[in-house]
Amino acid sequence: MAKPGASSRLVTEGAGRSAATKQVLVEAAIETLKAEGFAGASARAIAGRAGCNQALIFYHFGSVVSLLLAALDAVSASRLEQYSAAVGHVGSPAELVEVAAAIFRGDLDAGYVTVLVEMIAGASSTPGLGAEVAARIAPWRQFAQQIIDSALGGSALGSVVPSDEIAHGVVALYLGLELLSHLDADRAAALSLFDRAKQVAAVVEVLGVGGFLPAPTPRRAS
Repeated sequence: MAKPGASSRLVTEGAGRSAATKQVLVEAAIETLKAEGFAGASARAIAGRAGCNQALIFYHFGSVVSLLLAALDAVSASRLEQYSAAVGHVGSPAELVEVAAAIFRGDLDAGYVTVLVEMIAGASSTPGLGAEVAARIAPWRQFAQQIIDSALGGSALGSVVPSDEIAHGVVALYLGLELLSHLDADRAAALSLFDRAKQVAAVVEVLGVGGFLPAPTPRRAS
């Protein structure tokens, strides 16, 4: 007879192994997309990189496409966490642009851009994938809108231009810069735009448009 609690312990251990296997497969899928692209991200290629039987892909995810979407989810979640932490200490428009430029360089260096580019490329030949990829971009628009709302605060500009429209444009521009930098293998043009943006941010600070600006220092009583 099994000892009390043995069944629950086995279930827990089994769940732990299952989670670990799924994590290994997701990481392998990310690296395969970076190295082989969407076209080369087959079950055999991913399983070979993960060092496991390719049947485990279908057991845990149902299909290769579902695994690749899980890989995109993992990359997106990691980036959103990093971005949120990075902008949490921003105190001015210029600092925000500086952080955005650093994140942009980090995305290119880590190959995160490649994962997104390859998934977008795969959407052209895989029915239903385009909608799935687009749905995963929505949180980025929400994130950008939160930052814009914070930056504009109660300013006149914020009341004239809807923040959701600005957020859509910002995300589209950022993704476009990433895509072009990836395709051209040249980030210089994109980084020069960030330099221009810093100049604009400096003007914004002088005009006091953004909500990031610190409150004026109270005058001392005479």
